[in-house]
Amino acid sequence: MSARISGAQTDAASVQTADAKARRRASSARIPIVGVIVPKRQLVVSAALALAILLLAVVALGSGDYPLSLVEVVRAVFATDGGFDTTIVLEWRLPRVLVAVVFGAALALSGAIFQSVTRNPLGSPDIIGFATGSYTGALIVLTLIGESYVSTAVGAIGGGLISAAVVYVLAYRRGIQGFRLIIVGIAVTAILHAFNTWLLLRAQVEVAMAASIWGAGSISLVGWDEALPAFALLGGLALLVIVLAGRLRQLELGDDAAKAHGMRVEPARLALLVVGVALIAVVTASSGPIAFVALAAPQIATRLTKSAGLPLVASALTGALLLLVADFVAQHVLPAAVPVGMVTVVIGGLYLIGLLIGQARKPL
Repeated sequence: MSARISGAQTDAASVQTADAKARRRASSARIPIVGVIVPKRQLVVSAALALAILLLAVVALGSGDYPLSLVEVVRAVFATDGGFDTTIVLEWRLPRVLVAVVFGAALALSGAIFQSVTRNPLGSPDIIGFATGSYTGALIVLTLIGESYVSTAVGAIGGGLISAAVVYVLAYRRGIQGFRLIIVGIAVTAILHAFNTWLLLRAQVEVAMAASIWGAGSISLVGWDEALPAFALLGGLALLVIVLAGRLRQLELGDDAAKAHGMRVEPARLALLVVGVALIAVVTASSGPIAFVALAAPQIATRLTKSAGLPLVASALTGALLLLVADFVAQHVLPAAVPVGMVTVVIGGLYLIGLLIGQARKPL
């Protein structure tokens, strides 16, 4: 009798397991080229975000003091005669649109990395000091050496990596805990803000004014000469994110679970931090610090996809759409054009208030 009961229980468990597997297969899809299984909701949301980016990009290419219709925009993109419409679309407007899309995606990926590593929705590079460190490095170059894209880029990347190293060392206590990393990062951010103010006060008036405008976060002056090197660097960093994605998913489960799977936790975490800092630093070197996209985009993507972890592709597409919308508002909706960083600060500030209220309402 007991053997029959045990056998029946085993059969029931097998049926439940088979049903669970069937439900997972029904709600997921395999990407043929790379053989990766992705939930169907993530595919649908990502496709919708990509379509929204495409539509808004076309609208942005046709908007401005010299408006163009949809047909005129398409004709200008594919024209070979080099007319005036082609010059406006390809030389003047397209770089800004592509910069908004690519930089928004890079900021979102950086935010997804840090929020996954810290396992905290506030673990964003513009909250824990890495974006501010990149701005500090670029500001030192601007005030002491002069304006040059190469030197500014080197300064931003160096400043971001140095600030990340300082935060990492101060937060390290037999490993890294997300909450400690965030607290130390906030403290380092406050110190860097004070140092940046001191640098601007000691700089020449012309240099300080130019650095302050650049520090507001603007993509209006990023042309093809600055955009193409940044695109190349960000493309290489995106490939590294793909390589490290598996380690990132294991870290989301916690250090103990990652160690149980045989992963060396601290080297993997350090590699992810370096890639995340490099992403934010390349964007900062080109456009100045653009706040809150890295904070908001991964969380919005998670809510849209209802994913257990932070979806990297959906996060990147959400960041691209957010920055493209913010830049469109900064250019065409407000009474006067403003740097895109001012719009993202307002949007991100409202999002941060809502996030803090939501966290406060959760039971301890």
